[in-house]
Amino acid sequence: MANAGSGSLATILFLFVFPAALHKGAAQEPVVSQNLVTDNVSVVEGEMAIISCRVKNNDDSVIQLLNPNRQTIYFRDMRPLKDARFQLVNFSDNELRVSLSNVSLSDEGRYVCQLYTDPPQEAYADITVLIPPGDPIIEARDEVLSEGNETEMTCTAMSSKPAAAIRWMKGDKELPGKPKVELTYDKMYTVSSRLTFTVSKEDDGVPVVCIVDHPAVKGFQAQKYLEVQYKPEVKIVVEFPQGLTREGENLELTCQTKGKPQPQLVNWLKVDDEVPSHAVITGSDLYIENLNKSYNGTYRCVAANAVGESYDDYILYVYDSRAGEGAPRTVDHAVIGGVVAVVVFAMLCLLIVLGRYFARHKGTYFTHEAKGADDAADADTAIINAEGGHTNSDEKKEYYI
Repeated sequence: MANAGSGSLATILFLFVFPAALHKGAAQEPVVSQNLVTDNVSVVEGEMAIISCRVKNNDDSVIQLLNPNRQTIYFRDMRPLKDARFQLVNFSDNELRVSLSNVSLSDEGRYVCQLYTDPPQEAYADITVLIPPGDPIIEARDEVLSEGNETEMTCTAMSSKPAAAIRWMKGDKELPGKPKVELTYDKMYTVSSRLTFTVSKEDDGVPVVCIVDHPAVKGFQAQKYLEVQYKPEVKIVVEFPQGLTREGENLELTCQTKGKPQPQLVNWLKVDDEVPSHAVITGSDLYIENLNKSYNGTYRCVAANAVGESYDDYILYVYDSRAGEGAPRTVDHAVIGGVVAVVVFAMLCLLIVLGRYFARHKGTYFTHEAKGADDAADADTAIINAEGGHTNSDEKKEYYI
């Protein structure tokens, strides 16, 4: 009986696993190709993964899903594996779809979609578990900087999978860093980036941002604001007068300063000379009454702080008390003088032309009168001997107006 039972069980298993043997010797029907497909899955640790085994042109062949250890998770719509995190999402002749919740790093690997055909078909779905890095940490070598100095910052993103990438931004400008990647004992990655740059006074208050790029997170960043100290900026402003500085007037100058730290000491001096004895200095203001030309020179405002010293110069030139008042009239006189010169020149030219004209006609008159009279003994004979004479008074007549 035992042998008979064993033979019957073997026959059943043979028919179940190899159903094509039932058709041996029968007429062969055309077989339509079946395609088994699936997709790789990337999932963040702690979230849910979906595995889909899909069949095109299925002929009722059995679909099952295996884990990386080749253990059956689902056989058709049945779950032999005792792991409640796997749940059936959809089962049909063309698809077996299963969800895996609360994914951990141990779930990573190659899952097998298997179709019982002759020969069996397999498709592979690789599950990649993404582990985001911890909060990025910025460390600065210098908390307070001076303009022109070089500084260094380091940004670290710890325990991620895969390794993160780090970018640096200073204001709206991207700066290159030097990355370093370390693989830890638990197959995690720690990434750090070192940034070195020189600061200027314009960098004061500007944020330096460390941006972490990782497929598991977006917009992951940390920032640190720069504090840059710089020497004063100095500018002298003339409060009075607004125009020329003339004798007898007053002069008021203000020294405007800006620096970090703000300069506490502002000093006025005159280059290569002493400030006038009656000049009044009040803080950043210089006031001089009753100007005269002996006050001409360069006045300098000097400001200093812990970083350095700067200055600005004002050149004083004292004009005559009435300087600048006759300027408009001088222009008028020049115009009038030009017009008069043109008129005089035109009159002289006219006189010269008229003189030449009258001189030419006067010479011709005397020449006609003198013709034939040069050899006359007396005036009466000269008149009689003149050309044409007066023998025919009708041929030549003279009119006097």
